[in-house]
Amino acid sequence: MTPEEKLTALGLTLPEAPVPVANYMPYRWAGNLLYLSGQGPKRRDGTYRPGRLGRDISVEEAYEEARLTGLNLLAVAKSALGELNRIEAVVKLLGMVNAEADFFDHPKVINGCSDLLVEVLGDAGRHARSAVGMGSLPNRMAVEVEAILLVRT
Repeated sequence: MTPEEKLTALGLTLPEAPVPVANYMPYRWAGNLLYLSGQGPKRRDGTYRPGRLGRDISVEEAYEEARLTGLNLLAVAKSALGELNRIEAVVKLLGMVNAEADFFDHPKVINGCSDLLVEVLGDAGRHARSAVGMGSLPNRMAVEVEAILLVRT
């Protein structure tokens, strides 16, 4: 099954690739590595659910936000590649969590993105990862994730 077929089987559809809102590119090539700029859980209507872990959003809710962020990352990858089956491996994720200073479950939140990538890409979706806390994120969103992909040429 292709990654697109797996998305359909999961009942998911890729959104349109998010358009940059500042002076940056959504992705950048370096040889056969594709660097994806940080994405958040942008909804189809263009909004973000604000949320800060340890204050006003639960780990379970933020997990879903990270899962949506993973869909947005895949949308950017598809816009760059044409087909998701060109992804040989997700090399690395950097997951950022908008969290109170005493919050400690960052990995559980970013698992939303990681789990989605493995569900859609199989072993190619397994990756190295960092999950860190931030004092704030753009649009007061709960999570932001950036990725490095190894691409078949």
